[in-house]
Amino acid sequence: MQKELLRDMLAQHKMTSSYALDKINEANKNFRLNPNASSVKFIYRHLAETMNLFTTFFGLPTEVKDTTLRQTDTGQGENIEESRVLVEKGYQQLSLIIETTPEEAWLETIDTPFFGKVSRIRLFSHILFHHSHHTGQISLTLSKGGIIA
Repeated sequence: MQKELLRDMLAQHKMTSSYALDKINEANKNFRLNPNASSVKFIYRHLAETMNLFTTFFGLPTEVKDTTLRQTDTGQGENIEESRVLVEKGYQQLSLIIETTPEEAWLETIDTPFFGKVSRIRLFSHILFHHSHHTGQISLTLSKGGIIA
């Protein structure tokens, strides 16, 4: 039953996030809430990269390069389609983690530079929370932001 629960969590997360992420386009990718806020394209690129980078803690390799973590928005994420592909790849990696992690391993700990030692399930839930947090930022920016000179 555990795998079914995790599959459902991931499916719901993907569906809910899609309501905002599917609205990102060339016309709104540079929207910001204010001059100090990151652009939609930067936030999108950040969540795309981190989805994939976090899966390395589960032992999955990635060729995704970090251009946004602890960085300032200097235009990263210009290519929206590339970010879209990275998000889909991240979802595939999360599905792979669900399918290949034995039930008893979800409570085993993984050492992370952000939280120290945490269980696999806590790290998995953090990935979803982190993604949801930034999806919410994008949603708000798309609805209330604009091009700021």
